[in-house]
Amino acid sequence: MKRLLLVPALFLALTLPVGAQCVMCYRTAHAQSEARSHVLNWGILILGAPPFLILAGFVAFVFSKNNHYRKE
Repeated sequence: MKRLLLVPALFLALTLPVGAQCVMCYRTAHAQSEARSHVLNWGILILGAPPFLILAGFVAFVFSKNNHYRKE
């Protein structure tokens, strides 16, 4: 159950508006207007979502197989 609580916490940590993380993205966003920097941050989140979803699916698959073998 505690593991299931980590997923929403991780999602919230990734979606909070903390700004760009790398120096190049930070300087690009800082040089832009407020609206463009907001769009850049959303673009970074959108591009980062598929790898995290694939990883979450893989982890869910491993845990489901682990529980399946544990019951046998």
